[in-house]
Amino acid sequence: MLKAVLFDMDGVIVDTEPLHRKAYFMMFAEMGLNVSEALYTSFTGQSTLEICETLVENFSMKQSPKDLVACKRKHFKQLFENDNSLTLLPGVLKLIENYYHNGLALVLASSASMDNINQIFTRFDLDRYFKAKLSGADLKKSKPHPEIFIKATQAADCSPNECMVIEDSTNGILAAKAAGIFCVGYNSLHSKDQDYSQADKVVGDFSELRFEVVKNWV
Repeated sequence: MLKAVLFDMDGVIVDTEPLHRKAYFMMFAEMGLNVSEALYTSFTGQSTLEICETLVENFSMKQSPKDLVACKRKHFKQLFENDNSLTLLPGVLKLIENYYHNGLALVLASSASMDNINQIFTRFDLDRYFKAKLSGADLKKSKPHPEIFIKATQAADCSPNECMVIEDSTNGILAAKAAGIFCVGYNSLHSKDQDYSQADKVVGDFSELRFEVVKNWV
């Protein structure tokens, strides 16, 4: 029986992807990098540090990955503080409240930095619903490695077969399945060129995931 839901953040709770995209491409321009759309898309679900490590290696850069991370976060911070269009995705707050009031343990398992996570949770007053928040930036491996979801089940104090993951990225879905967890692929309009074939269920609207529907899925 379902006891916990593990949420990704970007593309599931809030659509910060447009801001991240702008920040990354501002960083690429500042660092003189010509990053293709295909390469950028392949980064979805990975931590900023891991992405920057790949860039330094692929482009034989003299800067360190941490230099690129700092540059990208500088641009993101400026965009985050000045863009009033950022909102929660339609229906997600209602879903979070539905799970919370039905006694499910909610854990965030995001590749975003903890600074970014805390900014989002403070802005939208989400901390009261979640038992724990995990950042892939604090772990040794990023999605598609299952480490973050293994730790999320531990934070929820549940076994993998008592949990459900909601993810919108190929890497996130692969990570959830590698951790042995039932995974819902959220096929958001904001999620581009992602593969949902490995997900156990695929939905396009959070109303399809209310507790009364999903409680016996795992």
